[in-house]
Amino acid sequence: MATIFAITNQKGGVGKTTTSVNLAASLAATKRRVLLIDLDPQGNATMGCGVDKNAAEHTVYDVLVAQRSIADTRTVAPESGFDVLPANQDLTAAEVELINEIGREFRLREALGDIADDYDYVLIDCPPSLNMLTVNALAAADGVIIPMQCEYYALEGLSALLNTISRVTQLINPQLRIEGILRTMFDGRNSLTNQVTDELRHHFGDKLYSTVIPRNVRLAEAPSHGLPVLYYDKQSKGALAYLALAGEILRRATSTEAPAKGGQNEQQVEHING
Repeated sequence: MATIFAITNQKGGVGKTTTSVNLAASLAATKRRVLLIDLDPQGNATMGCGVDKNAAEHTVYDVLVAQRSIADTRTVAPESGFDVLPANQDLTAAEVELINEIGREFRLREALGDIADDYDYVLIDCPPSLNMLTVNALAAADGVIIPMQCEYYALEGLSALLNTISRVTQLINPQLRIEGILRTMFDGRNSLTNQVTDELRHHFGDKLYSTVIPRNVRLAEAPSHGLPVLYYDKQSKGALAYLALAGEILRRATSTEAPAKGGQNEQQVEHING
């Protein structure tokens, strides 16, 4: 049975898509079976995997709106060893077309039920907003991975996201948990970075990943070549960081510690707001 992670942050430009693509490649490199779902109409994760979003005959739009099976819609990421459920601008119409549909927030969860045994991990790249696409991802997920920069407004944006997760936990998906907080574009020489890190460690403890993703030119260049950084420059700091993150996630999966539930999500909201 697949473990499903939604990779989300309501703030844009924090590395959600970069994390989705490169974590998928790194988990696949450890011989795990991985599906990456692109839920952003921009289709950047699709293109970053080497799949032409404009040439895709069927996409995640067909899964959500026409209830086409994922098995008949997914494609293979060239050279990267994992499957992709692609997206393109057609997805912008999904929210409008689903607005009067009963159970619209569970469309993705229902579709994943048919292929859950095909994968070890399913990663969902969410759009940078709270809309029906993000709600579908959170309704389907077991856990949430939150990429964030260590900057001035980071904790304020994180508080809003935690409130959203708490509401989804209460109303839609009681099993949803915060899997981890990932620091991206990290520069340890910056005093503000260290201050934000201290705040995150205080409020989230071991939910804060030890792995950090540094600012890295190769990591920024890789999407223009349609490749995860692991297959663009496997010795780069970005590639090594995402391999380390995959290793940390796999170690957590084998841990005997009980996962955090909704009550802990609510306590973390209170800590940040306080």
